[in-house]
Amino acid sequence: MNTDVEILLVEDNPADIRLTQEAFAVNKVYNKLHVVTDGEQALDFLHRRGFFVGAPRPDVVLLDLNIPKIHGIEVLREMKADESLRKIPVIMLTTSGNEADVEKTYSIGANAYVQKPVDFKQFIKALEAIENFWISVVKLAP
Repeated sequence: MNTDVEILLVEDNPADIRLTQEAFAVNKVYNKLHVVTDGEQALDFLHRRGFFVGAPRPDVVLLDLNIPKIHGIEVLREMKADESLRKIPVIMLTTSGNEADVEKTYSIGANAYVQKPVDFKQFIKALEAIENFWISVVKLAP
């Protein structure tokens, strides 16, 4: 397994952040997980500005849809419009099962849409599937 993958988690719910960290630990995902809690921080991290000057370029972004300051749709839209960011795989990891949200994120360029399971065991399985495919299997763009 490649342990040099930089993962950016964009999530405002502390419980979901903790669950993601625990699920990665249970699944023995030892890649670097960076966490930001709103859309403004996400864009600052991605553009390496402000507090995030010198931040690594993430190889994969796990993006919640309903985040403060700048909505997840707008973060995704900006990423896919920027030549330097558009190749980064974006996995929408959200509680929304709304078909319009699914359609909109795919039309903008999301690489996957995963609805967060409420049950911890199911959440672990979902993150394990993400890890297995996006971190262990897929050849990421340099």
